[in-house]
Amino acid sequence: MSAAEQEAYYINPTVYRGRPQDPSGRLPKELAVYDLLDSLQIPYERLDHDPLPTIQACQEVDRIFDLDVCKNLFLRNAQKTAFYLLMIPGTKKFRTAALSKQIGSARLSFAEPEFMEKYMDLTPGSVTVLGLMNDKENQVRLLIDRDVVANHPFIGCHPCINTSSLKLPTADVLEKFLPAIHHDYTLVELPDA
Repeated sequence: MSAAEQEAYYINPTVYRGRPQDPSGRLPKELAVYDLLDSLQIPYERLDHDPLPTIQACQEVDRIFDLDVCKNLFLRNAQKTAFYLLMIPGTKKFRTAALSKQIGSARLSFAEPEFMEKYMDLTPGSVTVLGLMNDKENQVRLLIDRDVVANHPFIGCHPCINTSSLKLPTADVLEKFLPAIHHDYTLVELPDA
């Protein structure tokens, strides 16, 4: 990303603990994330910023949070009958052949925005593991690269909208959040970039 593109995104460098004190202007789906995290007693830090539509735009957030980039990719099979949320380290590339073979699926590609909205109430640029709370019928299968679980004690993600970012303990996401929303996950291994 060029210096001009980096300057186009305003990120408030103040790290807040917990939910916004003033909920005005926040979407109900964002507030629902805070409600659920608070009810599960999952601690989180928050940054507010302009919409960050790409992983490159999120790198400054990760720097402020002292995190390694973690990509969240919403995928589908060729028939558009199976949907997946893949969490991988930012250093790895999505390789459809390697992943498809591990999960026994036809060739995977990026899912269209209408499926993202239908199943997780998300829009492009805001894909997040937290969106699974809106997948009441478990239509989306969560895939997590082993490296995320083994080497990332914290993950950064959006609270279902890309105008804030959260830093959450990975263990709490796996051991508290996912069980509370009745989702499981599959560990996968993608090659390093």
